[in-house]
Amino acid sequence: MKTFNTIFLLFLTSMAFAQVGTNGQDRKEEGRNIQEYNLTIEENEITLSGVTAKGMTINGGIPGPTLEFNEGDLAIINVTNKMDEETSVHWHGLILPNFYDGVPYLTTPPIKPNTTFQYRIPINQSGTYWYHSHTMLQEQKGVYGSIVIHPKEKTLDYDKDLVVVLSDWTNEKPMNVLRNLKRGNEWYQVKKGTAVPLSRVIKEGALGAQFKFWRDRMEGADIADVYYPAFLANGKKLAEYSEFKTGEKVRLRFINASASSYYWVDFGGGNPMIVASDGVDVTPEYKNRFLFAIAETYDVIVTIPEGTLEITATAQDGSGNTSIRLGSGKLYPATVIDRPDKVAMMKQMAKMDMKMGAPAMVGNHKKKTPEFLMQTYGMKMKMDMKDGQMKMDNDMNMEMKKDATPMNHMMSTMQKDTTSFNYDTRKTYFNYDFLKSKENTTYKADIPVTDLLLNLTGNMQRYVWSLNGIPLSETDKIKIKGGEVTRITLNNLTMMHHPMHLHGHYFRVINENGERSPLKHTVNVPPMQKVVIEFYNEEYGDWFFHCHVLYHMMGGMARVFSYDTPRDERMKPYPVQNLIDETDHYYSWGMLRGGSNFNELLLMSSSIRNEFALRAEFDYNQNAEIEVNYNRYLNDWVRVYAGVNTETSTPNSYDTFNTVGLVGVKYFTPYRFNVDVSMDHQLRPRIRLDRELLIFPRIFLEGEYEYRADFGWVNDLENNNSYEGETQWLIGASYILSRNFSIQGNYNNRYGWGGGLLVRF
Repeated sequence: MKTFNTIFLLFLTSMAFAQVGTNGQDRKEEGRNIQEYNLTIEENEITLSGVTAKGMTINGGIPGPTLEFNEGDLAIINVTNKMDEETSVHWHGLILPNFYDGVPYLTTPPIKPNTTFQYRIPINQSGTYWYHSHTMLQEQKGVYGSIVIHPKEKTLDYDKDLVVVLSDWTNEKPMNVLRNLKRGNEWYQVKKGTAVPLSRVIKEGALGAQFKFWRDRMEGADIADVYYPAFLANGKKLAEYSEFKTGEKVRLRFINASASSYYWVDFGGGNPMIVASDGVDVTPEYKNRFLFAIAETYDVIVTIPEGTLEITATAQDGSGNTSIRLGSGKLYPATVIDRPDKVAMMKQMAKMDMKMGAPAMVGNHKKKTPEFLMQTYGMKMKMDMKDGQMKMDNDMNMEMKKDATPMNHMMSTMQKDTTSFNYDTRKTYFNYDFLKSKENTTYKADIPVTDLLLNLTGNMQRYVWSLNGIPLSETDKIKIKGGEVTRITLNNLTMMHHPMHLHGHYFRVINENGERSPLKHTVNVPPMQKVVIEFYNEEYGDWFFHCHVLYHMMGGMARVFSYDTPRDERMKPYPVQNLIDETDHYYSWGMLRGGSNFNELLLMSSSIRNEFALRAEFDYNQNAEIEVNYNRYLNDWVRVYAGVNTETSTPNSYDTFNTVGLVGVKYFTPYRFNVDVSMDHQLRPRIRLDRELLIFPRIFLEGEYEYRADFGWVNDLENNNSYEGETQWLIGASYILSRNFSIQGNYNNRYGWGGGLLVRF
């Protein structure tokens, strides 16, 4: 009997994996039906969100065409690059030969301009998937499309299919977006209306919470980083499909192809029933609202009512939405989710005895171990439990309520969830307990298990993201062995959601369903929570693992899982270092202050660890000071530097300059002050202090203080003085007009009152 049970368990396990394929299945090309597609990637003028801008199209459109296959096919996809830059295509969620995974320089050659690359993929799975570029930030500009794979035998009851690709659109160049995030500009939050000025904090009684955030060097609670003028469903803000008839069951294949946007998906009716996630069938679950993470897919069957069924996808921060309408006649409207109350979030988070945000760069990797980071920056038990709304345990697990949305399975129009959708209610949607595998997904008990702890870490100030405090550019591959199980605890120590994606594998997401925990290729890890995943090691080669917020990935939140197998010979001309260098790119920006009292120029060029800076200050009376320096970041907050400073030594004259070399230390302190302490080669110390603060919507207050001293250690001081000192300070305010322009006024103790224009570039 015991033997029979073992065989039966193994049979169920193999059934669970059959839908997504395994390395053990036949990957030979012979004897398969060939399904071939030709894709052309090129730059075209395209109008989205009412603005015509350059986009990267596939076969002339955004999104690209839907590629349809049958389980058992051989997919041959010819991708032609007609752009002036390299490109690539990753087949997201497909179990496929390593060489065709599509990560340039890691697994697959980049597609050079005016060349064609052929992907050959044996299809051993079914479900809803998608494809996208894995080169820099090209996905943001339109290089994405959908994949539908039909099973050998139909397992679900529905009448028609509809693919729904959700995406976010910016008219900016994506690299300019990332550059703007790197320089710490608050423009996107201001533009969206999600920035929280000090005036509002004080008005709503959250000053204590604000100070706790400042103590941990954070401005406040954050949800999404980028401003988007449009959110799209199949390339439209409103996608209408009137051809669907009353009573028809429609399988909606949702794909979140956004670069950085989560969505609250809400149904106006239709008894929505989730039947698959990430291409894998699950036990059907009726659910009229769910949080849709980036890079996930969900298949939902709806019944068209006597009228028009509306579905909304609202950006998680409430900054915009897109809608899909099915059918014709009376409208069954969906809910556009309100913006979350960020002040209320701050107050709630401040009740927790925790540090808000682990470092993105640790100075001593051996000392700041993953366990150290988890213990130091993770959730603690000490909380105000009077409201009874949140509970924490020592394991940093958040106690989640089950989605109690009332359902009437027999009704064509469901009873809507009308509960208040506030901060605490929203958190009940952040888990995967509603996903239950149809089969047992556990592994045999005698398989060796390797446990890994990966803390998700980041620095919003410099927009550097990492795992265990180490960005991709500074770490080695994670070695895994075939025939073992790798179990990973993903512990999010940041205030942002992170959709973590593993290439070429499916993993179990451990939830309350135990042995029937679901299989996924992408998992959302909510702020200050942890998720445990595990997968069986049965592949070969190197596989990318990363956050699918593109800007986080480009900021360093990625790793490479590597089997102990030789690299494909075809990859010899393509060094992996080229991929690593993408996350350690130099970003340059500047600021020009044109005022009636004085002028200032600031130029910066920065990578993860290195920074070059130039600062020049001059008035209209021939007084000037210029400083050039090189900075090296030791960790998130501390950098050492060396440079040269020159300034006019005679008032109101360019005739003579005093030039000195200097070394110093810069420190970003708790409560968000920038402190600069230096010494020049004449042994004259200097200290600088500055701070910027949003006090009203669009209005920033700034302050600077600098003190220099000369103790006569090198120079001869006049009048037998024991030291000479000089103080310079500024206080001012600016009003943001746009991303690049502000009007400003200030008082400088050297130059007096003045005003003018601030230009950021």
